[in-house]
Amino acid sequence: MTKQRLSNTAARRIFLDRHALLEPPQGEASSSALLELIERLGFVQLDSINTVARAHDLILFARKPRYRPSDLKRLYERDAGLFEHWTHDAAVIPLSFYPQWQMRRTRDAVRLQKQWRTDRRDGFEAQLQTVLDHIRDRGACRSADVGQGEKRGSGGWWDWHPSKTALEYLWRSGALHVVGRENFQKRYDLTERALDPQVWAANAMPSEDQTIEWCCAGALDRLGFATSGEIAAFWAHVTAAEAKAWCADALSAGEIEEIEIEGVDGTVKTYYARPDIGHDPALETDAPNRLRALSPFDPALRDRKRAKFLFGFDYRIEVFVPEAKRIFGYYVFPLLQGERLVGRVDMKAFRGEDTLRVRALWPEVSVEWGKGRQAAFEAELDRIKRLAGVSQITFEDGWLRPSILHQFG
Repeated sequence: MTKQRLSNTAARRIFLDRHALLEPPQGEASSSALLELIERLGFVQLDSINTVARAHDLILFARKPRYRPSDLKRLYERDAGLFEHWTHDAAVIPLSFYPQWQMRRTRDAVRLQKQWRTDRRDGFEAQLQTVLDHIRDRGACRSADVGQGEKRGSGGWWDWHPSKTALEYLWRSGALHVVGRENFQKRYDLTERALDPQVWAANAMPSEDQTIEWCCAGALDRLGFATSGEIAAFWAHVTAAEAKAWCADALSAGEIEEIEIEGVDGTVKTYYARPDIGHDPALETDAPNRLRALSPFDPALRDRKRAKFLFGFDYRIEVFVPEAKRIFGYYVFPLLQGERLVGRVDMKAFRGEDTLRVRALWPEVSVEWGKGRQAAFEAELDRIKRLAGVSQITFEDGWLRPSILHQFG
């Protein structure tokens, strides 16, 4: 039987639609609207780097330009519409998804206990009850509030003091719940005190089979099309073997089918998709021509291989690359316009100078940076400066650089 094939343009539209980037960026950022967006995306990754705005803020701003960081804080802490846990990294997740993290919490309880015993964190298990008692008696706390007198290092994960490790373990395994952040430091409370029992009670938790079904079906629906490996990686809950078995069962039941996707270079790969994908409304929808700067942690860019296959956009974050070996810069923002990734920009907000400084911009190969695109870029900078909390924009000498054709290793 001949497989259905989607052209590269069609595949891009499906992909952008599933990441809420196919429609014009607009609409209010109230708690209900923001929660609806995060449910659609599945989660929003958190990151502390704040060269212009933190990753989670820029992810939401790229889709809803009225968004401000206080909107997420309100939804998370006041309205309790979100909880914090791990997918592939730390993330805020709709609270309605909390039961689906029970399998992750149970597995983490075993995995982390074994890993952290030998990971330069000896002694944390002896602090578990002490930390629980501290929070029970004194209320929500930060890591700085426990473990007084314990040896403290730089604060990196490799140098946590035992009580900090105990806090993280109790949170990751479910006894504690993060109720918000103060200066980006997590505040932990007892789960039984922070959440309605109907949310965390054992009888509210799905089985592992139910969780695997929810994870795999939800990942495919949020990706549009995917391999079993991409499905497993989306929430980072299920194993590769579990995702592969789900795909085989769903394929046999007619719930999904194999389709072919054309890459930007004309190569063709096979993916799983829902049988009705050929009639998806996104296929007939043009992406808005507005230029947008995306966070390096944007969900549309999380899978670097997919970005390269669909858009020809070869990207990596060079934060941990020695400065002399960087190709582009410490923290460079991809630029999306229409259905193309058209460039990347190195920019930073200097809040003490009330200035957003553009250090360098590289158009992608074959992208012309004419007056129209420059005007679109400046309009985006004008929007971003308000998110960054500054009022001026400056361009360093030689900021517009020649295109670079580079293959990251």
